[in-house]
Amino acid sequence: MLAKRIIPCLDIKDGRTVKGVNFENLRDAGDPVELGALYSEQGADELVFLDITATHEKRKTMAALARNIAQHLNIPFTIGGGINVVEDADVLLTCGADKVSINSAAVRRPELIDEMAKAFGSQFVVLAVDAKEIDSEWFVHLNGGRIPTDIKLLDWVKEAENRGAGEILFTSMNHDGVKQGFACNITAQVSESVSIPVIASGGAGTMEHFQEVFTKGKADAGLAASIFHFKEIGIGELKQFLKAKNIVVRN
Repeated sequence: MLAKRIIPCLDIKDGRTVKGVNFENLRDAGDPVELGALYSEQGADELVFLDITATHEKRKTMAALARNIAQHLNIPFTIGGGINVVEDADVLLTCGADKVSINSAAVRRPELIDEMAKAFGSQFVVLAVDAKEIDSEWFVHLNGGRIPTDIKLLDWVKEAENRGAGEILFTSMNHDGVKQGFACNITAQVSESVSIPVIASGGAGTMEHFQEVFTKGKADAGLAASIFHFKEIGIGELKQFLKAKNIVVRN
């Protein structure tokens, strides 16, 4: 059994880490490179940096940020936001990112997944999916959750795997920032729909929530932001808690 991963997520806007509720009402959470270095020291397994307004504002994720992160971190990190073509990803990987995350651009042109998997290998390609439950059905949303589509979540993750995505980063918009627990039922369905790793995002508020998403939700990794940014839960104590619950985590 693969060890479960704990992944802090740093949402970037104008070069700063921000965090909101349900993708709105953003507040400053600090310098992304400094926070990333701190999480690395505390035992985070990986980090995810997402430029949350890059697609909406038609900007490219900053290569300089990737280079700066790489110089200060010794754990793997994924970076995403505004990646529309293979060349965008190539720049970020060259600057030191271990993986790249694509979201809206892949929905608009699914062939992007194939192209990136062919260019770099599936292990470098993370498909981020923002989905919302509407009338008991989960639908994919674009541009940081601003634009709804008629694409069903489970159909999309299956297609993404078939096209070469190496990992799914699933965020429940209904649960984002609310701290009432992950969307474990649908996360389990996503996990059962694909054979690639699934990172669960949206809703972490307590250490028990991670326990639930690793067991009931069948996730391979748990991602969170505000509980780490605002020091509500320490990564080290979270790992000790999970070990006590017989959940295998990395040391």
